[in-house]
Amino acid sequence: MQSTLNFGDSPHTRVNILTGEKVLVSPHRSKRPWQGQVEDLPGDNRPEYDPQCYLCPTNKRADGDVNPDYKESFVFVNDFSALLKDTSQQEFNEDELFVAETERGICKVIAFTPRHDLTLPEMDQVAIKAVVDLWQKEFVELSKVEWIKYIQIFENKGAIMGCSNPHPHGQIWSQNHLPVEIQKECVQQQHYFDKYQRTILSDYVKAELRKEERIIDENDSFVSLVPFWAAWPYETMIVSKRSIQNIFFF
Repeated sequence: MQSTLNFGDSPHTRVNILTGEKVLVSPHRSKRPWQGQVEDLPGDNRPEYDPQCYLCPTNKRADGDVNPDYKESFVFVNDFSALLKDTSQQEFNEDELFVAETERGICKVIAFTPRHDLTLPEMDQVAIKAVVDLWQKEFVELSKVEWIKYIQIFENKGAIMGCSNPHPHGQIWSQNHLPVEIQKECVQQQHYFDKYQRTILSDYVKAELRKEERIIDENDSFVSLVPFWAAWPYETMIVSKRSIQNIFFF
């Protein structure tokens, strides 16, 4: 479909194809002068080992447990988990106006490396593979728990993201309900597949690779790009070139 829409100057909405929701884009506002806050890059002079770090090998954590003298990656149940395994099922409903229910889950922390001074992309390939192997192992074990319906493996990196410890680490959250955003994405992806017998992300990646407008990087297996519907500064997606159900099948 031909269009005269000027993406560089005209206010418009873009559809997030994974949720069906519209995102407002006001490109002309990028021309406004800025006299607000400008952040300096934080210094990084961390030692290889920090005796005060809760995640370094052999150190005592906040709850009193002592980390093993691990050599690759190390995983444990979060000492301050957002979700708890033993939470009982309870519901609350007052006049259909105040509605709540308990959420049960298992939250784990994974220290990527014993080195306090590294980040994941700075590790060598052998160490990174050990992390991915542990991700897969944890995914399989958690998926065997009958009441777990959703598993998310992620990393909050840096103080600006609220990361509470500079030691390179990520988290694995599993819970007994699907988050709302995941429910919406499942509906959209199922609808597209039923209509075209192809996955929406595989078609989207192929289209973006043809356009070559928002591609950051790619290799034989993955594409890193800025999604057409991006709503946040520096928002990116990493998408598999193969249709993969979950991390276990890589």
